[in-house]
Amino acid sequence: MVEERENMQTIPGIEPAVAPSGTGCVECLAEGGWWFHLRRCAACGHIGCCDNSPSQHATRHFEDTGHPFIQSFEPGEEWFWNYAEQTVYEDGPALAPPRSHPLSQPVPGPADRVPRDWQQKLNP
Repeated sequence: MVEERENMQTIPGIEPAVAPSGTGCVECLAEGGWWFHLRRCAACGHIGCCDNSPSQHATRHFEDTGHPFIQSFEPGEEWFWNYAEQTVYEDGPALAPPRSHPLSQPVPGPADRVPRDWQQKLNP
């Protein structure tokens, strides 16, 4: 289900002024892992890897914290996902910059940790 929601900045769980935690998945960087795509928690700025990534840290962050909204942290993507409602929103408030990882950062990443057979290691 795709919805657009105006005035998302008034919804609990979205803090537009909070900066992202970095340019890569916090846990993958700490553990020596890799990711496919990145997601940003709209409440605290935590950067985690998507559900197609081997470790699915963005969803784990939601499960651990209850922070319901994430936004894509991929260049050119601005959609939000609400875990609690299982709903995607095509737009919402502008979150504090940067809005995505650097264009120079490869997908998947980080470049020096991605295995040659990475496509076979993705979650469906």
